[in-house]
Amino acid sequence: MTRPTPLSGFPEWLPEQRLVEQQVLDRLRRTFELYGFSPLETRAVEPLDQLLRKGETSKEVYTLRRLQAAEGEDDQSLGLHFDLTVPFARFVLENAGKLQFPFRRYQIQKVWRGERPAAGRYREFLQADIDIVDRDTLPSHYEAEIPLVIGDALRSLPIPPVKILVNNRKLCEGFYRGLGIEDPEEILRIVDKLDKVGPSAVKDEIKEKYTEAQADACLALAGITAQDDSFADEVRKLGVEHPLLDEGIAELAAVVETAREHSPGLVQATLKIARGLDYYTGTVYETELAGFEQFGSICSGGRYDNLASAGRDVFPGVGISIGVSRLLGLLFKADALGVTRPVPTAVLVALWSEEERAVSNRIAASLRARGIPTEVAPVPAKLGKQIRYAERRGIPFVWFPANGENPDQVKDIRSGEQTGADAQTWAPPAADMAPTLR
Repeated sequence: MTRPTPLSGFPEWLPEQRLVEQQVLDRLRRTFELYGFSPLETRAVEPLDQLLRKGETSKEVYTLRRLQAAEGEDDQSLGLHFDLTVPFARFVLENAGKLQFPFRRYQIQKVWRGERPAAGRYREFLQADIDIVDRDTLPSHYEAEIPLVIGDALRSLPIPPVKILVNNRKLCEGFYRGLGIEDPEEILRIVDKLDKVGPSAVKDEIKEKYTEAQADACLALAGITAQDDSFADEVRKLGVEHPLLDEGIAELAAVVETAREHSPGLVQATLKIARGLDYYTGTVYETELAGFEQFGSICSGGRYDNLASAGRDVFPGVGISIGVSRLLGLLFKADALGVTRPVPTAVLVALWSEEERAVSNRIAASLRARGIPTEVAPVPAKLGKQIRYAERRGIPFVWFPANGENPDQVKDIRSGEQTGADAQTWAPPAADMAPTLR
């Protein structure tokens, strides 16, 4: 077999990186459940008409087809989901009669997106989402709660500080309508490109349909930031009035002030944040990781009122998604996140001879029965080689079975300390029981 060519955009972590990923996911789950979110998993595919009905995503969707499908059996109407919000909305509509509202769920799954691979950007990646949906109406205080959950979740990890940038689509739409702009969604999409193309290019694109004064006002709004509700005064100074603008300002102020009381510095009103998908209708979120700002948001989301709707049944929601693979890929490349050892094993049981393997196996079984990750040496080599094997693997303890008059002993190969031990009672220090994040 020839050496395979790697596929770009489909990350495969090394075992120690996978240990990091699992520990990160455990901490995220723990935080989500502390806030009352229940676990959910949806299917990997959705009908294309559902995937494409909101936002400009057609270039990103992978379609599904069987190689030898018979006539009339082709699955070209199906696509792999590119996020977890669209399938979640479909799930709510299908199961509304079985759910209790407001419904709070977290979902950790792979998604697939036809993007050009780059640092922290993949075609297959893991996301961790939380959403809150209600029937008919959703109080705006949930929009203030979402950043608190994410702040607690990410701050539980040994990673650089995060800052959640928030805006409100009502604020922007009301401002644009107050300027006399007829298609505010078009301006939202243009402003959303501000960091990619720069203010000059954004201004030029707005001026293709509107006046220079209108373009300048849009850029002035996008330049406003604050970590408290003082952003409202800056917006008012621009002299634009509209009822929807007032509503958006009030909602955004509540989000910022709630977060400031919970975790000062966590949330910042940043009025250039728009989010490209059309289904967002209220607060929107993007998250920067200190030292990695140039790579863009690692956690994004927002309020949506019409995504989960069918006829008279409407289930407005608000949610946010952590790009787990994106976050880990950036940190791995910078060697900024790891584990205390590269294997789960805490103890290697030495092997005197093949004839005595059963003895070593019984010791290992006794340790495992009490939750201590243990393996037996692969071959009965000299003790020095068995200890070096443990060192290379990152295993902290080597167990020596009783030999002649010598009782069972265990050695911490980092310190060299060796003591007598009983497999029925001995345990490593809590910090050595399993690898932990560092």
